[in-house]
Amino acid sequence: MASVSVRKTFVVLNSRARDIKFIQQRALHMSLSLKGQDIKSIENDKETSSDTDEFRVYQIEGLKRTSSVRRAERWSKRVPPPRYRSMSTEQDWTDVWPTASTFKWSAVPFPVRQGYVENSSENEGVIPSKYANLELMKGPNFLHLTPAHVQKHCKAIKHFCTKWPEGLETDEQCQKHFPVESVTSDYIYAGPSLTDDRARVASIKFKLSDLKLDYHARDKFVRLVGDRYNPETDDVFFESNRCPLKSQNLEYVKFLLTAVYFESWKNESWEQGKQLSDMETYVWNHNKSHKTCMSLLASIQAKDKTTEGELGKLNYLPENEVDTSVICGLPEVQQYKVAVETLFNVGENMETLNAYKMAVEKLLNFKSDV
Repeated sequence: MASVSVRKTFVVLNSRARDIKFIQQRALHMSLSLKGQDIKSIENDKETSSDTDEFRVYQIEGLKRTSSVRRAERWSKRVPPPRYRSMSTEQDWTDVWPTASTFKWSAVPFPVRQGYVENSSENEGVIPSKYANLELMKGPNFLHLTPAHVQKHCKAIKHFCTKWPEGLETDEQCQKHFPVESVTSDYIYAGPSLTDDRARVASIKFKLSDLKLDYHARDKFVRLVGDRYNPETDDVFFESNRCPLKSQNLEYVKFLLTAVYFESWKNESWEQGKQLSDMETYVWNHNKSHKTCMSLLASIQAKDKTTEGELGKLNYLPENEVDTSVICGLPEVQQYKVAVETLFNVGENMETLNAYKMAVEKLLNFKSDV
């Protein structure tokens, strides 16, 4: 029992010691806080002692309302309505959209819709309108190229242009005076580099008939150029991209034209041995039909001189004897020549046979009622 009582007494003493220590710490904390307030009150008294000689007043922090400067509230800028609502129907559209620009829904005064609606539950089944429509902003637009814009542009550059030369009103006249057409291209796009490999390509195009070649030179020219010649349109097309600059490629294709032209006029020794069986097409001037026609017309001309009357005579033949080259140039003879060549080269059909029939009737002055 004695030991138990001693233990209880020790526990009581320890708890009292802890309580005493807590009370001391609390008192020290309160004294420090009061001391800080006293220091502030002393400083405030020092500031007011110069004006008044009254006793110092103890200032309790937070007791009195302190004056504070209130800043004026910043009014947010009012968002104006879309521009198209205040647009006039008679306004100048070139002032609204002067240059190429991304689609702006607020400046377009007409309704535009673009997009995809998957089902009726999405956007109530209606294609999105122009408001904040990204699909309209993705692709380019041509709102800066209206007729009014083009008219203004033409008016601005008109004083830089010269008058169109006389005698070039039609395409045929331009083709006659400028038979060679050169084509080059420039490419401008937004990218890290301004160079484009396609810009160096240069080409020329012309009619083969403008070169005034004879049969031998024409045949050799067509063989040299190969598939660059189009027999349906009679166009020859040279193109090059092997040089780094377009000017170099343009000079190169012109050199090709010059080289092929003069090469086609060359007549090699081995070309003299070419026979009629080696000809690719039927040529009337090189065949027996030409000699037969010339001898027949000469005999008819001689017989017409001794015959009275005009019935059945070939009035298109000259009265005096002339060279065969002059007779070959007559329209009736040229029509017969073309008909015979077409008949052999194209083949026999209703069109070629009828053309041959008409050419013979005109050549020999026949009249057929069939």
